[in-house]
Amino acid sequence: MSAKDIFYDAVKKGLEKEGWVITDDPLRIEVGDVEMYIDLGAEEILAAERTGEKIAVEIKSFTGTSSISQFHTAVGQFINYRFALEEKEPARVLYLAVPLGVYSAFFQLQFIKTVVERSDIKLIIYDPVEEVIKEWKN
Repeated sequence: MSAKDIFYDAVKKGLEKEGWVITDDPLRIEVGDVEMYIDLGAEEILAAERTGEKIAVEIKSFTGTSSISQFHTAVGQFINYRFALEEKEPARVLYLAVPLGVYSAFFQLQFIKTVVERSDIKLIIYDPVEEVIKEWKN
């Protein structure tokens, strides 16, 4: 199992503030003898007449020296996790959580925007200081 991201608690608290209940910490998925751990599994508690929505969240901080290298890793993980979820938990929607500052700068570069769009990566933009979710990008 990999180590938790440095902004893990900020994202978890932000999701809880929005009414999400953390159901898996981490979310373990096993497909074809390959074991993977997605940072969080969560379920939103909605009004009684509505069904709950389930998500999985992979949290990234992008605090290293090479944003593009970290992006390559994040995209690879995201795609693997999405394939695994499609097989094991198809109702669960996968999100990549990125800090607001990184989203505002790095994720606005045209190439990065193109990769996110073509790869159908859903984003959660979070503020690691305020511990809130700023935006959901579907």
